[in-house]
Amino acid sequence: MRYALVYGSLTGLVIILVIMSGLFLIPDGSSFSHSLWFGYLVMLVGTTFIFVGVKRYRDVERGGIVRFLPAFGMGLAIAIVSGIIYVAVWEAYLAATGYKFMDQYIAATIESRRAAGASAAEIAREVAEMEGMRESYANPLFRMPMTFMEIFPVGFLVALISAALLRNPRLLPARAESRSQA
Repeated sequence: MRYALVYGSLTGLVIILVIMSGLFLIPDGSSFSHSLWFGYLVMLVGTTFIFVGVKRYRDVERGGIVRFLPAFGMGLAIAIVSGIIYVAVWEAYLAATGYKFMDQYIAATIESRRAAGASAAEIAREVAEMEGMRESYANPLFRMPMTFMEIFPVGFLVALISAALLRNPRLLPARAESRSQA
């Protein structure tokens, strides 16, 4: 559990801090479409801590050998902790900014549709859809699981790949000194 807490916290904090930095650097939300791709790239890079945590678990706790399911379980535990950290920090950010994120997101989306030459009818339809989304997003029982599901699939895939790779003890074998620390 210690590995899940340590590496999950590192994963969640790195990801959310980089994403928050981007939100503070672009406060008007003018490039949400670019930030979406950037956000998932940050998540992918940040979830490398899952690989590191599973490897450390294999090398220190398991003597350099781990089967797929224990490795996958550890990776999932790290991904779950990182998702919880991600949600908690996102909720704190929303509260600190007066829950203006959705207003900025909707405004930026509508503006990009206008700039792309969408008709007035298309924009009106988009506004109606966005208002429904704003209503749903105001409910924390909708928003929090949705936020968790932004990051968890990335963590799930990294945990799966990490477990598949690290079950092979010849891949990045444990150094003799890391085995003696156990």
